[in-house]
Amino acid sequence: MAPEISNQSLIFLVIFVIVPLTLSYYYQLGVSKNVLWSTLRGTVQLFAIGYILTFLFDLPASYGIPFMLTVMIIIATLHARQRGKELPYVGFVIFAGLTIIELGVLSLWLVFDMIEFRPSEVVPMSGMVIGNSMTAMGLSLERMKSEFKENHGRLLASLSLGAEPKQASHLIVQKTLHASLIPNVDRLKTIGLVQLPGMMTGLILGGVSPVMAIKYQLVISLSIFSSVSLSAMFITLAMYRYFFNTNKQLLQSDEEIRSSRSK
Repeated sequence: MAPEISNQSLIFLVIFVIVPLTLSYYYQLGVSKNVLWSTLRGTVQLFAIGYILTFLFDLPASYGIPFMLTVMIIIATLHARQRGKELPYVGFVIFAGLTIIELGVLSLWLVFDMIEFRPSEVVPMSGMVIGNSMTAMGLSLERMKSEFKENHGRLLASLSLGAEPKQASHLIVQKTLHASLIPNVDRLKTIGLVQLPGMMTGLILGGVSPVMAIKYQLVISLSIFSSVSLSAMFITLAMYRYFFNTNKQLLQSDEEIRSSRSK
């Protein structure tokens, strides 16, 4: 069992902040304020969620779990949509995708008795799935926008030769999905070799046997791998079509994308 960390001990964590602050000041990087603000904000957020989770864990599972999952999905949606806010319906698509994927993963966990339906197990594990899915959707949107801009001429040529938007966009969709999945695949390849995953480390520090910790880590790692893959595919296949108008013409700017669906 790991020793309990006292509040006094936490104060000395400022040492880990002094290093990047010193480097930022010395090399005039201009990120000192961001480092301080991020550190303060992250600390406050973690303590706040700690107290909230303590309250939720005391609630009946039928109340606490749906409430917390809904809050997490909404926050994840608002964050991920910033990467593609000019695209129509992007918020709704992200929310729907996150909800479907989370419910699917949670159902598998419960059906195969991987976890019990209680807040202390469902909420932390679901948070990892939702958070990684959010990141995958945001990165996919960003990459897809970049690919459409870089391949603007090739897309116009394909459309002028009679290709459908789906055919003209095939390579872009392929590149977007490839870029989204490769980091996830590489992470899974090196799991346990380059670093001990966070969940496994936490369980071991909590006194759980390494073998049992590995089993839980496999559950969450493979769940994240699946959810990230599905998230990237879902958002890419759902949103690439909005780079074309109803006449199957390529939209050339963010303003055109916004206005094309408001008509």
